[in-house]
Amino acid sequence: MKRIILLLALVLVTAGLAQDLQGQKIRVGSDTTYPPFETIDENGNAVGFDVDLVNAICAKINCKAKVITYSWDGMMAAVGAGEFVDFDMIASGVSITPEREKTADFSDPYLVVNQAITVKVDNEDLSLDDFTAKDSKLTLGAQLGTTNADLATELVGSDRLVIYDDFNSAILALLQGDVDGVIIDGVTADAFVGQYAGELVVNIRGLSNDPLGLVFPPDSELKDAFNKGLAMIKEDGTLDSLVAKWFGE
Repeated sequence: MKRIILLLALVLVTAGLAQDLQGQKIRVGSDTTYPPFETIDENGNAVGFDVDLVNAICAKINCKAKVITYSWDGMMAAVGAGEFVDFDMIASGVSITPEREKTADFSDPYLVVNQAITVKVDNEDLSLDDFTAKDSKLTLGAQLGTTNADLATELVGSDRLVIYDDFNSAILALLQGDVDGVIIDGVTADAFVGQYAGELVVNIRGLSNDPLGLVFPPDSELKDAFNKGLAMIKEDGTLDSLVAKWFGE
């Protein structure tokens, strides 16, 4: 019996060591213009759901995360080339797609979001048919290199799509009347509606469902460790708490 107990203890210790990154510092690339996933607070610190997610996982697998602000276009270029020079991984609300999986590795999904359209309050009666009709002149804004932009192209065509470097710019263009709507994931749309209370509204939801994952270079040893940590925070309720904190769900 003692031998069985000792063997069981050895298995548990070995499992724990397999998840221990021994305090390794992880450079995390993130486009910090995408609330509530990531943004910069008044003290210049990166905050948001993805920031808390990575920190919670690191608490389980013994690592320290440093968020590095990077342009979305630059990060997606790195993903497309399979080259991660300035960061070890990406946490930035990245949708898992077959195309991206060709050149980068993803963690298990940690959240599924739906795409939505945000408009000015004066246009809250606009329907999806109003945007997609062949004779429509309505335009959509989206961020470069996103699945939002891909879907917008399917819906209205490239001629009625205006691309921006980040969603802050797209939302400002909407407020100024340069576009008629912005296609974006629903929770981020809600964050911008809260930021510009009384000016914007989310009038079309559920356009598609996108699973989100953490992104790693091909064959990175970090992937398995972060998947184990992700499983742990799912099991102990930490992930649910973060969802409730940032999305109110």
